[in-house]
Amino acid sequence: MPKHGKNYNANVAKVDSAKLYAPKEAMELVKELATAKFDETVEVSIRLGVDTRKADQNVRGSISLPHGTGKSVRVAVFAEGEKAREAEEAGADVVGSDELVAQIQSGEINFDAAIATPNMMAKVGRIGKILGPRGLMPNPKLGTVTMDVAKMVSELKAGRVEYRADRYGICHVPVGKASFEVEKLVENYAALYTEILRVKPASAKGKYVKSVAVSSTMGPGVKVDGSVTRDFLA
Repeated sequence: MPKHGKNYNANVAKVDSAKLYAPKEAMELVKELATAKFDETVEVSIRLGVDTRKADQNVRGSISLPHGTGKSVRVAVFAEGEKAREAEEAGADVVGSDELVAQIQSGEINFDAAIATPNMMAKVGRIGKILGPRGLMPNPKLGTVTMDVAKMVSELKAGRVEYRADRYGICHVPVGKASFEVEKLVENYAALYTEILRVKPASAKGKYVKSVAVSSTMGPGVKVDGSVTRDFLA
C-alpha cells in the first residue's frame, strides 16, 4: 500500500466513510480537502451495473458541461477547404489534412481532442493505431466526426467531456477545478449524472448505479448519494 502524508491522512479523517453525502455537501467537502499547491481537478467516478464486454451495454458518449472543466483544450481538426477555414475561425489550434496525418505519424501530437469531417476519415484511419490508444480518435457517436466543425470546436473549447465505462463499469469524468464555486461544481455534476442515467442500456439488469464518488486530484474520495436525481443544490 502506498504511504500517504500527514495532510492526506488528516483529510481522510474528515470524511465519514459510512455516509452518502448529498451532491452539494460532497462538493463542499471536496473543495475543503483540496489542499495541494495547484488547482486540483475535481473528478466524479460512477460505478455502473453494466457488463462492458457486451456491445449493447457499453456506456459511452460526450456532454457539454454548463461551466466547462476549467482546463484549456487544444483542438485539432482534420478538414480541407471551406471546412478547414470554418475550423480556424472557430478557434481550432491545429487544422490540416495530409500534412497533419504526416505530422502525427512522425510522433508530433500537440492537441487534446480531435475532430474530422466524414470525408477525411479514410486518411484519419491510417493513424488510428496512434490516436486510438490516446483517446483522440474522432468518433461519430461522440459527435467528433461531423460537417459542423465550428460547433464542435466551440463545444470542446467550452468544456465538452467524454464519458466511458471502463472494463470495471466505472466512468471517471472531470467536472471542474477545486477553485470553482460549489454551485458550479454541483451543476456540472448534475448535468453529467442526468446524462449517465439517460443513457442506461435497455439490457442492463439489476441496479444500474452501484456507487458514486467525487474527489480532487490529491484528495480522498467522498461518497455521493446516487439516489439524488433532482434538486441537486439542496
